[in-house]
Amino acid sequence: MISVAIDGPSGAGKSSLAKRLAADLGYVYVDTGAMYRSIGLYATRQGADLHNAEAVAALLPQIQLEIRLLDGTQHIYLNGEDVSEAIRAEEIGMAASAVSAHPPVRAFLLDTQRSLAANQNVLMDGRDIGTVVLPNATVKIYLTASAQARAERRCKELQQKGQPADFATVLADIEQRDYQDTHREVAPLKQAEDAILVDTSDIDFDESFALLKRTILEHI
Repeated sequence: MISVAIDGPSGAGKSSLAKRLAADLGYVYVDTGAMYRSIGLYATRQGADLHNAEAVAALLPQIQLEIRLLDGTQHIYLNGEDVSEAIRAEEIGMAASAVSAHPPVRAFLLDTQRSLAANQNVLMDGRDIGTVVLPNATVKIYLTASAQARAERRCKELQQKGQPADFATVLADIEQRDYQDTHREVAPLKQAEDAILVDTSDIDFDESFALLKRTILEHI
C-alpha cells in the first residue's frame, strides 16, 4: 500500500490540496484535522475545559466518529450527526488545537488513523502524520507558507463566504495556533527528518497542486 503524509501549519492549504491530490491519484483522502475538530466541537458543546486533559478524556467514551465518502467528498459524523460544516468554525479550530495536545485524545484516534492506511492507498494530512501516525509513509511532505500569506488566504476565503475578516485578527489567530501546535508536549508540529519541504508562500493553488503532484510521483 502507498501512503502519503502531508504535515504543516494551519492555513497552509493541506486539506484543499490533499483532497484534490487524492482524487487525482485515486487514493483515499483522510482528513485527520477533521477528527480533532470533531472532538473539539463535542468538548465545546459539553462546556468542558479544553485545556484540562482529564476533563476532555472523560468525554471520549461518549464519542463515536465515522468517515463517509458522499459524492466524492469526505463527510465526518459525530455520534450520527454530519458535522462537516460545523467543525470549520474558527473557534472550533482553536478547540481542536487545545484538545489535540492531550495524550488520551491522540491515543483515541491513532489506531483509527493507522487502520485506514493499512489496507488502501491513502493520502493523509495533519500535524504529526509523518512523525507519529505514519512514520513509515511512502512519501512525506511538509507543506508550509508564511503566516502573512496564510492570513491573506484565510481572509479572502472568509470574505468569499460573506463573513467578516479582519487581517490583524486572523493573523494573530494563526500565530497563536502555530505556537500551540509547535509547543505542545505530545507530538508537536515539526518537519519529519525525511520529509520534503514545500513552501507555497509565493505560488497559487494550481501551482501548488502541480508541484505537490510532481513531488509525490517522483517518490513513489
